[in-house]
Amino acid sequence: MSKTVMLTLNDEVYNVFRIYAETHNRSLANFIETSALRYIQEYEYMDDFEMAEIQNNQSLQDSLQRALQDANERRGRRFG
Repeated sequence: MSKTVMLTLNDEVYNVFRIYAETHNRSLANFIETSALRYIQEYEYMDDFEMAEIQNNQSLQDSLQRALQDANERRGRRFG
């Protein structure tokens, strides 16, 4: 189910978004939605190369495994 979100933009930003959306034959809402999703995918998730580096780094994998075991056994320091 779609949700409605209110967004306040200054005139300059609004016009940049509007022009870009029009030149790509898209609605303003579609442009904002897809741009936000692309940003998240590009900057917040690892690509295949980064994931392969992590998976192939044995010392990192060993460290992560020990950390997971410690967390499961509730060992370690508490912060806060």
